[in-house]
Amino acid sequence: MTQQVNDKRRGVLKAAGGAALAAMAPAVIAQSKQLVVADPGGPYTAAYRKAFYDPFEKATGIKVVNVAREAQPVAQLTAMVKTKNFVWDVTTLTLQQDIPILEEGGLLEPLGLVPTDFKNMLAGAVTPNFVGVDVYATILAYRTDKYAKNAPKTWADFWNVEKFPGRRSLRRNAIDTLEQALMADGVPMEKLYPLDLDRAFKSLDRIKKHVSVWWTSGAQAMQLIQSGEVDMISTWNARAQTAIEGGAPVAINWNQGLYSVEGWGVPKGNPKAAMAKEFVKFCADAKLQSAFTDTLAYGPTALEAYKNIPPQRAAILPTAPANVSQMRAPDGPWWHKNRLSVSDRFNAWLLG
Repeated sequence: MTQQVNDKRRGVLKAAGGAALAAMAPAVIAQSKQLVVADPGGPYTAAYRKAFYDPFEKATGIKVVNVAREAQPVAQLTAMVKTKNFVWDVTTLTLQQDIPILEEGGLLEPLGLVPTDFKNMLAGAVTPNFVGVDVYATILAYRTDKYAKNAPKTWADFWNVEKFPGRRSLRRNAIDTLEQALMADGVPMEKLYPLDLDRAFKSLDRIKKHVSVWWTSGAQAMQLIQSGEVDMISTWNARAQTAIEGGAPVAINWNQGLYSVEGWGVPKGNPKAAMAKEFVKFCADAKLQSAFTDTLAYGPTALEAYKNIPPQRAAILPTAPANVSQMRAPDGPWWHKNRLSVSDRFNAWLLG
């Protein structure tokens, strides 16, 4: 009798344990699922965590572990695909600079995306294997205490040292700088490409001796304009915005700016491609994209995000209609084809 009771008791406990295990199974499985996502670090990480990582975890149970990627992710992604050693599953990439290289090499996981399925997105922000989520711009920033009544409005103004005297700074890079040189010489934005290199370098010849600093990092550019070491500068809009929010008398001119789209790509052959694709699509949501704009001064690609962004904040973002209408994107395929030779020529010109 006692044996029967004990056997019955063990059966009940076994059943209860099995039920408890079954109840725990989804949570255990969810915890075992994770994506490693590479971003540029710093303010990006905090903004993306709020806008994308935490909401994705909550919605799917898939944990997102973020790591800071290298400044130039193309070489790292290429090595991963070739060695099949995937240290991360998804990474931020730049549409105009990174995607042409990676697509030509067949290094991106096909995500099966149809651009027309993504409504109200910035034109070109979605490709079959890339989803853009934010936009930054290279713009002309200037000190309002130097140009209180007569602010520079074009790159021709930047080049005009007689009408706009002051210390100047340009980026030590052919990308953007050559476009600015051509616009300063009168080439309309819509007719920049293919770049007339001889004309661009002749234009640069005129401004070279008036450039006080050729900057090499965003942090350096921000410090230059924030401190007043220079009076006008070609820089990234978020760096100028940080100077403004820090109390510096700085203003942004969006006219003739060049914007670039950043977003997500997946290295080809990644074993977590299905989860990665789910994450990439998730980040196209307009409401989610609006969440990063209060700390990161970049524009959402899902334009309906502006319904959830306060007008005052929207006014300083690159994809706000009033701003993006004054700019254009660089020609990624042209730069992919010519970048090496043009960069060599630019660097030789700087040293000459």
